Amino acid sequence: MINELTYKTPGSNQETSFEKIHNVIFNNSLDGSKAVAREIADLITKKNSKKENCVIGLATGSSPITIYEELVKIHKNEGLSFENVITFNLDEYYPMSIGNKESYHSFMYEHLFNHIDISEENINIPKGDLKESKVKQFCKNYEEKINKLGGLDFQLLGIGRTGHIGFNEPGSSLNSETRLVKLDYLTRTDASKSFGGFENVPKTAITMGVSTILKAKRIVLIAWGENKSDMIFKSIESKISQNVTASFLQKHKNTTFVLDNGSASKLTKIETPWVVGSKIQWNEQTKTRALNWLCNKTGKSILRLSLSDYNENHLSELSAIQSIHDVNLEVFNKLQRSITGWPGGKPNSDDTYRPERANPKRKKVLIFSPHPDDDVISMGGTFQRLVDQGHDVHVAYQTSGNIAVSNDSVLKFLEVYKDICEGKEEKIKKAINLLVDNNEIIEDRSVRDIAGKIREKEALAATRYVGLVDSKVHFLKLPFYETGRINKNKPNKNDDNLMIDIISKIKPHQIYAAGDLADPHGTHAVCIQLLFNALKKLKKESFMKDCWVWLYRGAWHEWDIHEIEMAVPMSPQQVLKKRKSIFFHKSQNNSVMFQGEDKREFWERVEERNRDIAKQYRKLGMADYQAMETFRRYHF
Repeated sequence: MINELTYKTPGSNQETSFEKIHNVIFNNSLDGSKAVAREIADLITKKNSKKENCVIGLATGSSPITIYEELVKIHKNEGLSFENVITFNLDEYYPMSIGNKESYHSFMYEHLFNHIDISEENINIPKGDLKESKVKQFCKNYEEKINKLGGLDFQLLGIGRTGHIGFNEPGSSLNSETRLVKLDYLTRTDASKSFGGFENVPKTAITMGVSTILKAKRIVLIAWGENKSDMIFKSIESKISQNVTASFLQKHKNTTFVLDNGSASKLTKIETPWVVGSKIQWNEQTKTRALNWLCNKTGKSILRLSLSDYNENHLSELSAIQSIHDVNLEVFNKLQRSITGWPGGKPNSDDTYRPERANPKRKKVLIFSPHPDDDVISMGGTFQRLVDQGHDVHVAYQTSGNIAVSNDSVLKFLEVYKDICEGKEEKIKKAINLLVDNNEIIEDRSVRDIAGKIREKEALAATRYVGLVDSKVHFLKLPFYETGRINKNKPNKNDDNLMIDIISKIKPHQIYAAGDLADPHGTHAVCIQLLFNALKKLKKESFMKDCWVWLYRGAWHEWDIHEIEMAVPMSPQQVLKKRKSIFFHKSQNNSVMFQGEDKREFWERVEERNRDIAKQYRKLGMADYQAMETFRRYHF
């Protein structure tokens, strides 16, 4: 049965006939993590009161980190004891030494075990440093130990973008047990960021099997961010399939998927709630979402939609409360009015139905860019228009982006420097020796500083091309990022103060920032949260009354049609100019460190995305543009 007491936290848990697994949706990953941590803590407390062992299966990766942090807080603040807790980790890379910083052994001690009172003998993690001849027997012993303890009382799971649970990749059997497995290409690609390149990721791993997981008395799967939405949909609403091993959880009677808005976004009750008969609050945004869906389904533009189109496609409720003529016109006008070639506002014009104000004519604009290329990648055309139309534009690069510069790029610049400069030969020689034939991330401070300088100069080249003077380009180098490692520090007051200071200094009428939360634990998410923190602290300042905040998306996703409040069209010439501004970031072309499974260069991805938005507008009945950049206003 479902533990009903656990999820009384506000969230959506309405199940539909489409859904085969119970799920709860929270506004964000923090709220979801706190709920899961509380369930685990309550289970441990209950077991402790009976003087019984609590046997828990644990997951790794970025998703459960906050859960472990919350458990540590409960241990320290509420006295939760882990003395009777026995843990079994799902998996470990193979081969992998225990001391390797990328091992799940290191992960668990860093995030949980070093901070609680668990006995060392009660910690069980698959061993990645075994001889291959001993792996099979180890896996058999792992199974037997779980079974002798009566099985797992609670199993925490994440989900990979192949739909895997543990490292049970597509094709895994329902009856599989703990074993050595080959990792899927996409799984290794996703892990490449942590390992400093795809070629450094192990090809195999030891994992609990599907059968082992399904024997747990209680299972909670967590998923955060839009990147997980496709597999969450397939796991919950599609038929059980070996191609999506998380779908096997449909066979378990006490499983809950704990989701945030991003990971749940493809579920039918969220994406098309009218199809499942959900009670809908019909407003401008929900009407736009519905009509965009209806246009795609019927192949018609908005103003051609008929009453029968509504009634035959689950939208009779909408047609009953408002005439379809009025609905069609309302949504058409909303989208038409979002289009503007004047992102800073059109001077001397009626701005009643324009996205931006006409006054002041010359606005102070502050563009925040998480990395030193997100500005031109995500809003290069808009950036250019703001400059060309005479606004006082500033750019603030929030992080150095030094981790994303390949060793080859750093080595190339060092060798050029060596040939033309004197006096620092020993320092240069040391750095070159660190870089030659080395594909791993080099944490050496001097190497990372050079990598940061490379990105800084590339950013200046791009902003000069757009028409900005160097004094209006600001490199914040937020401290949370400057670890020299993939793993970043938690942001603190120093990060907050840098954000507050730059906003206070410029006193902008417009702020543009990356609102991309596809990865809620990524740099973009941290950077936007720091902006939100700063806005909250500054909102009572007089200059903030005239400040509007526009959010753009990163290089990976675009706003959905119903979310767009400003769409800036680009001509073919403007598209080419945007492409050239991206080219100035040479260290991020051809050999991108963290490219993901999409092997196209950034300019190719973003041009397709911008063209696709223009096509969507055209299909809905708008004017025919080459490309568009889109924005959503944030109200603070």
